[in-house]
Amino acid sequence: MERRRFESIDSVQSAFAAERYVADRDLATAVYLSLALDRPLLLEGEAGVGKTEVGRTLAAVLKTELIRLQCYEGLDVNTAVYEWDYPRQMLEIRLLEARGEAKQAAAKDIFSEEFLIRRPLLRALENSRPEPPVLLIDEVDRADEEFEAYLLEVLADFAITIPEVGTIRADRPPHVIITSNRTREVHDALKRRCLYHWIDYPSSERELAILGARRPDLPQTLAAEVVAFVQRLRAADLTKVPGIAETIDWAAALEVLGARRLEAEQVERTLGALLKYQEDMAVMKGGGAAKVIDEMRAAPR
Repeated sequence: MERRRFESIDSVQSAFAAERYVADRDLATAVYLSLALDRPLLLEGEAGVGKTEVGRTLAAVLKTELIRLQCYEGLDVNTAVYEWDYPRQMLEIRLLEARGEAKQAAAKDIFSEEFLIRRPLLRALENSRPEPPVLLIDEVDRADEEFEAYLLEVLADFAITIPEVGTIRADRPPHVIITSNRTREVHDALKRRCLYHWIDYPSSERELAILGARRPDLPQTLAAEVVAFVQRLRAADLTKVPGIAETIDWAAALEVLGARRLEAEQVERTLGALLKYQEDMAVMKGGGAAKVIDEMRAAPR
């Protein structure tokens, strides 16, 4: 079956919007080209700007499976690709021996696909769905360079070699989304395999649209003030400025508390949904939040 294609960049934006993801024109173009050219898409940007959500949304739009590989330091082949089910292998041999079938036990091939545990990369290559899955390789910058080199080989041919079984090759390669928070530079060789897009913090207008899509019942005045407040924090000298995810979380917290507009006392009490470092929270308390609110409301519209 032919892989699904979008008719245009506009259709990508519309499909993402239907899943409550407000994609700007540049991101929609990157996704469109990734699908049209069958190329992995590498998304870089600060944490919380919506990189992971692109993979989730694409899977929902294509109505296919999302296979996520969360990267971390020390990630190895056993976790990412495959491993052998050793307890089941031993049990199989002992069952044969218990039934008096010692010869069969000796000849039993316990390193066959029957005893193979498929991890995300292998599952993505062996897919049998009408539409190939979306393989989301999340935060690749957290993995070791050795794993990144292995990943390069997999993406080159969409094939994995298992010594005891042979080479398993994807009949229809998955749609690949790779994300990086840029805690370290991803190797140029991997970047060359991919299309590249940087997701930045959104403009006020786009962030307001995102908030409207994610929290449609949020009072408009509160939504506008939440966005204005967060936009000002991103220009402040903080350890970690809030991303879109934190904006949505904070708006949800304020909505639960019945807020209609920002009030300094309530802002201070809900900072844990917006800021994740004690030093940043200390800056906003003791008058910091009130000052930002005053400046925000005094600014020309």
